[in-house]
Amino acid sequence: MESRCLEKFCGHTVSTQQLGEITEIIETFPKLSRTELANTVCELFSWKRPTGKLKSVECRQFLERLDEKGAINLPACRKQYSNKGAAKVQRTGKAEIQPTISVNLKELSPISLTRIDNQEQRQLWYEYVDRYHYLGYQLPFGAQLRYFIQSGATNDILGCFQFSSPAWKMAPRDRWIGWADDQRRVNLQKIINNSRFLIFPWVKVKNLASTALSLAVKRVPGDWQGCYGYCPVLMETLVDRKRFRGTCYKAANWLHVGKTTGRGRMDRDHARQGVAVKEIYVYPLSSRFRQELAGC
Repeated sequence: MESRCLEKFCGHTVSTQQLGEITEIIETFPKLSRTELANTVCELFSWKRPTGKLKSVECRQFLERLDEKGAINLPACRKQYSNKGAAKVQRTGKAEIQPTISVNLKELSPISLTRIDNQEQRQLWYEYVDRYHYLGYQLPFGAQLRYFIQSGATNDILGCFQFSSPAWKMAPRDRWIGWADDQRRVNLQKIINNSRFLIFPWVKVKNLASTALSLAVKRVPGDWQGCYGYCPVLMETLVDRKRFRGTCYKAANWLHVGKTTGRGRMDRDHARQGVAVKEIYVYPLSSRFRQELAGC
């Protein structure tokens, strides 16, 4: 690719730096589909319609034109299914509000994480999150694992977790890690994002949230290794400071490293930049996480 050659997207010039970042995304996340890549690129560069929705279709066409020119190397097209597009989450009686659970944590113990691994579980997980999480449910980009938080004593489902690919860039996190852009490009996938955490509104159990987080940092890395072939060394999450204080993360020994200047990529309504300032928390999964990420 000629470094001076500038491309056009919807009438706007795409710089060589942006083309380089697109290449970085493709190389860093080789398992993303073309649609997932288009969504990720749109969010990175804020390529949106006046309504706030991403220009995903146009972006995919743009990426495929670049691929035809040899400017980038897209992954092969995946098999297309008849149910194109993401269907709305179906509402059923299985996720209706339940009677209040307000007991001592010991009465529900042992608490466990049940990994979501079949269609019935997935549909129930989608419905719970879509109904009761303030961001709702949206398909995350890239790698992902989901769990139910469950009582071993009563078998009740108490909440939900989702872990997915990390934020592409966050200045406070990146400064705290101490890595350069080339190190971030190579090692970003060693971070995983706690992109959804939900304790159901009818569950009023002290210390349940921090207990679930403590279980997650022990369980998820091994599952991630088994599913994706590499072991993460750092977890991250974003906490909306207008809604939450991050108490459970602090209680579970997560570290606060700064705040964002705008919304995260998983917002329900694609709010404008700067509306939802979020606190950034991280949890090292290895004593050598900085050596793994930044070589220091």
